[in-house]
Amino acid sequence: MAEDGMQAVETPRHVLVVDDSRAQRHVVSMQLRRWGYRVTECESAIAAMDLCRTVPIDIIISDWMMPGMTGLEFCREFRGLNRESYGYFVLLTSKSEKTEIADGLEAGADDFLTKPVASNELRARLRAGERMLAMQAEVLAKNKVIANTLMELQKLYDSLDRDLIEARKLQQTLIRDRVRNYGWAQVSLLLRNSGRVGGDLVGSFRVDDDRVAVYSIDVSGHGVASAMMTARLAGFLTGSSPEQNLAFQKGPDGTNVLLPPEVVVGRFNRLMLDEIQAEQYFTIVFAVIDRRSGTLSLVQAGHPHPMLLRQDGRIERLGQGGLPVGLISEAEFERHDVQFGPGDRLLLSSDGFTECPMPSGQDFGEEGLTESLKRSAHLSGSDLLEALVWDLSQQSGSDSFPDDVSGIVLDLLPQEIGQHPPVASTAQPRERLVEW
Repeated sequence: MAEDGMQAVETPRHVLVVDDSRAQRHVVSMQLRRWGYRVTECESAIAAMDLCRTVPIDIIISDWMMPGMTGLEFCREFRGLNRESYGYFVLLTSKSEKTEIADGLEAGADDFLTKPVASNELRARLRAGERMLAMQAEVLAKNKVIANTLMELQKLYDSLDRDLIEARKLQQTLIRDRVRNYGWAQVSLLLRNSGRVGGDLVGSFRVDDDRVAVYSIDVSGHGVASAMMTARLAGFLTGSSPEQNLAFQKGPDGTNVLLPPEVVVGRFNRLMLDEIQAEQYFTIVFAVIDRRSGTLSLVQAGHPHPMLLRQDGRIERLGQGGLPVGLISEAEFERHDVQFGPGDRLLLSSDGFTECPMPSGQDFGEEGLTESLKRSAHLSGSDLLEALVWDLSQQSGSDSFPDDVSGIVLDLLPQEIGQHPPVASTAQPRERLVEW
């Protein structure tokens, strides 16, 4: 189409000329062929419509008034075709009323030419059509690139999602035993991530015949990085390998000695700052129950306050807050000691409970948690944790929480139950006692 300034293309545009007047068709078609277009003629809109169903037409120049099917009806049906590319539609008409033009635009016409068709006006309309088709082709090409990119991203997402599902399974194995019976004490665990994986961790381990340690951890952030950190921290609190557990150190006689809770948390603080050196920190409550002395000793480091449910129904809020672990090298962590007797129970929970938003705009808070505890205090440890989650979902209006929700309940069993020997699966070699 080099003639008359028309843009040259590798493949000429296919133009369909539709007119019941043979002479009019030939006049228009002759000019189009001279300008380099590929031209097809049809004497009726019905025949043209049949052709358009099978042949990709770029530009249509159609008379308005034709027997059988008008150009307006043809335009409307043409727009209803399922085409990948756009077709530029020009109506030939002697009509000049605004209402008629509006009808044509409503039917999907792009432009209009008044009969008899002037050569320069026809070229101008074709230039406009060429520009629109070029823009549409460019958009279509970009859409294909976007579609292909989205397809690749979807494949990548599916692959990552499968990996995260497997990571979630592995993370859940950190608390495979949701209820751990130590004979004289029982520990119930809850871990519910807001995503595939999360940054909360709860657990316990047996120190010796008379002591059990429990902990609740919340790593800053969400997702994979937090989950990897919880997995690493779990390795430092394992009950099966006291040699790797930061809560123990070797005594002069080679036995494993349990360190005081404040020393344990201090060791984690140094570990985070000196060795791990990650852009993360975590909050923790680390507690040890000693049935021989009837003492519960704990350290609260930035974690929500532990709740002590007394056998007589009273609920006590423990701890002084404290600094998170991994922020300040000089941080000091204060131990809190309290008497703990048979029938008492300790609840450690993450801020996924207390900071869960309510429809009112306020958080669930410690008051909401306390009220929920009062209603469900008669339940077993595992049922109590599930009841807290149920209350949270009912009051927040959703069972999909914005943050990880975790908790641990430590029950000191009645003496007649406590006289049963510890379960073999949780029993560990007796560790040396240490005075704090």
